[in-house]
Parts: sequence; structure tokens; C-alpha cells
Amino acid sequence: MTRPLISVMIGVYNAERYLAEAIDSVFAQSYRPLELIVVDDGSDDRSGEVARAYGATLTYARQENAGNGSARNHAVRLASGELYAFLDADDRFLPGKLERQYEALEADADLDVVFGHVREFVSPELTEAERASVRPPADQPLPWTAPNLMLIRRASFARVGPFSEDVKVGVTVDWYARAMEAGLRSAMLSEVVLERRLHLTNNGLRERDSRQQYLHVLKASLDRRRARAASEQ
Repeated sequence: MTRPLISVMIGVYNAERYLAEAIDSVFAQSYRPLELIVVDDGSDDRSGEVARAYGATLTYARQENAGNGSARNHAVRLASGELYAFLDADDRFLPGKLERQYEALEADADLDVVFGHVREFVSPELTEAERASVRPPADQPLPWTAPNLMLIRRASFARVGPFSEDVKVGVTVDWYARAMEAGLRSAMLSEVVLERRLHLTNNGLRERDSRQQYLHVLKASLDRRRARAASEQ
């Protein structure tokens, strides 16, 4: 029986140092068929060159810098798969991620999305002084409901809608809140499926001044819930 195509999507902004590891971790997956789409969010380093070096094995697109949400949405518009997976350019999938998550979806037709555990690590190129400025990784792998860890049905993603393009941080929080509001049924694998890199230019550090947007995202979710409850009375 033919298995469904998985579209794996990477948005990249100035991550030339890490992008190849992310791409290689996708191609190391045992699951087939899959397609990889890399959207360059206006990088001014060699990220585009790194992606283009893989030739026709992936789809590469470039846009003016508009944020991670916009880059992901651009990739979604290019995607052909029945299942979606996302990966940040500085992280990496563990072998077997897509296979295990597909098996979970295949076993339960009512399941919309499957998540997994994440293991954090400090990027090895950092000096001791640089390591001191980065928070230490979590002691144990953690369950995480972020797009980087999920495999989701295309139709289920469409029920939630695209990622927010109005915030620099909080994109993940906003999308997951809307997914729960939409009633998506999820499962959490016990296995580690992603390694998250901690380094000097993580999005949360780069957009430090925008962290108050997390509060706006959470308030917007609460307002939507209140409005829905009022309309049902």
C-alpha cells in the first residue's frame, strides 16, 4: 500500500552554521516518501547557498524577511504532502521521528497530530564564556507541543489555519492555542524525536524586546474562548 507523502518544512534566517545538520537529519529519516521545503526568510549570510547546494533533492524558496511564521506559511503554500512536519534550521530530527509518528497516526484515524519529547543541547562551537550566557539545557527530555515536534494531517492543519505573522515570538504558543480551540485530538510519544540547539542567536534571545508579545498571544486566546462561551449561552 502506498504511504502518504510527508512535507517537511524548514524556515531559515541566518543559520548557515546549522542548516546543513537540520537538512541532513531530514534526509536521514527512514520514512518515505517525503519532500523537503526550505524557505529562506531574507537571510544575509550563506544560508541560501547551503540550501541550494542540495540541488533538486529539496525545494528552495526565498522571501523578504518577514519572520518565522511567514516563512512557515510560505512553505505550507508550496507543500504537496498529506502530512506536515516542521523543523527550525538550528534543530535536528532524531532518526525514526517521522516513522514513529506516522505509525501513531495510522493506528488511530481520529488522531489529528502527534508530538514527542525534545532533548536540549548547548551548541558545541560556543566558547566557555558564550556558554555562560546561554541557559543550561533541561536535565531530562521534555514533552513539547511545538510545531518542530509534530506530525499533523494536512486537513487538520487547515482547520487551525496558518501561523501568525503579526508577532516575532509567541508564534508557537498562538498556533497551539488555536489548535486546542479547534478541538484537534493529539497524542504525545514517549520517545525523544527532536534535539533542540541552545546557542547565542535562538529566536527567543534575538527577539528579546518582543517577549511581551507572549502575553498578547495568551490574552487573544483567552478572549476567543470567552467570546465563544458567550455566543453559546
